[in-house]
Amino acid sequence: MRDDKDSGDDRDDPVELPITDVLDLHSFRPAEVPDVVRDYLDAAFEKGFRHLRIIHGKGIGAQRQTVRTLLTRDARVEAFGDAPLEGGGWGATWVRLRST
Repeated sequence: MRDDKDSGDDRDDPVELPITDVLDLHSFRPAEVPDVVRDYLDAAFEKGFRHLRIIHGKGIGAQRQTVRTLLTRDARVEAFGDAPLEGGGWGATWVRLRST
């Protein structure tokens, strides 16, 4: 009999990440990005972060568009734009959240 606890397959187990002012999306599959960004915004806002940076990569711009669409729809987001060159340029987005 196979014991699923010992199978070594942890792909479906949630991973807890420390919440900082930076989220790097490189380790997530594209289908996961919307939920990850929403959850991150919830946690960052709750922790009191108001200035964030979301790293989505340059690529063809699909992740960037997904992130920015979510930001546009979130009432807590006051402003966002391309990160400065030293912060990733157009491969990352800075975000300013409302105070309350």
